[in-house]
Amino acid sequence: MHQTLRACLWMIGTIISFTCMAIAGRAVSLDLDTFEIMLYRSVIGIGLVLLVSTVAGTRHQIGVRQMPLHGLRNISHFAGQNLWFYSITVIPLAQVFALEFTLPLWVMLLSPIVLAERLTWNRVLAALGGFIGILVVARPSPETFDFGLVTAALAAIGFAGSAVFTRRLTRTEPITQILFWLTTMQAVFGLIFAGFDGDITVPAAASIPWIVLIACAGLVAHFCLTTALSLAPATVVMPIDFARLPVIAFVGMLLYQELLDPWVFLGAAVIFGANYLNILYETRPRPVTKT
Repeated sequence: MHQTLRACLWMIGTIISFTCMAIAGRAVSLDLDTFEIMLYRSVIGIGLVLLVSTVAGTRHQIGVRQMPLHGLRNISHFAGQNLWFYSITVIPLAQVFALEFTLPLWVMLLSPIVLAERLTWNRVLAALGGFIGILVVARPSPETFDFGLVTAALAAIGFAGSAVFTRRLTRTEPITQILFWLTTMQAVFGLIFAGFDGDITVPAAASIPWIVLIACAGLVAHFCLTTALSLAPATVVMPIDFARLPVIAFVGMLLYQELLDPWVFLGAAVIFGANYLNILYETRPRPVTKT
C-alpha cells in the first residue's frame, strides 16, 4: 500500500478518536468534574502504558531522568486538558476544535524559548494569521463572547507547551518513559485537585465506559497522528487533520442540536491557511550550495 494512503487511513483513526473523546467527555461531565475525569483517565492510562510496555519489552526504559522537565511538560498538558474538557461542555464542539488548530502557532512562538529555535519572519506571519483566525472564530463582542472561547484558546496554549517540552524530552528520553510519567504525574495532579474540596466523586456505573473510552481514545489519537506523520509529510497529513472540524460540527448538530456557524469555518480556514503556508515554506527544497 502506498505510504500516503496509509497515512490517510491513520488520520481517519485520529479523527475518529478525537471525536469519540469529545463525545465521551461531554457524557461523563454530567457525573464528574474535569479534575475527576483527568484522575480516572490517568489511572487507566498508567495501566495501559505498563501493559503495552511489558508486552513490547520496553518497560525497562522507565527511569527518573529529567524529572523537572517531565514536571513542566505535564503541568502544561494537565492545564490544557482540563481547560479542553471544560470548553467542550460550554461552547459548541466546532468552536473548540477550531481554536485547537492554533496549537502549531503557539508551538512556533514557544520554541525559541524552550528549544532555542530561531523565530523566522514566516513563523511570525503565520502566528499573526492564526491570531486573525482566532478573532474570526471568537468574534469578541458583548453579544457573541463566551468564557468558553477563552478556555479553549488557553487549552491550545497548554497543549503547545506540552508539545515543546515533549520535543525536548525526546532528544534524550525514550517514549515509554515519557508516557509513563505523563499518566502518573497527571494522576497525582488529578488526585490533588479533585480532592482539594475533600470530595472525590466515584463514577456511576454508566460513566465508567465513557471514562475508559476517553483514556483509550486519547492514547490512540496521538499514536495514529504520530504514525501518520512518520509515513507522510506534514503537508499531506495536516489537510486531513483539518477534516476534524466539519466532522465534529456535524456531530454537534446531530447529537446536541448545535448550529453550523459559517464564521467558525471561515476562522478555522484562516488558521489552517496560516499553518499550512508556514509548513510549505519550512519544507520547500533548499538550493544546494556548491563548495
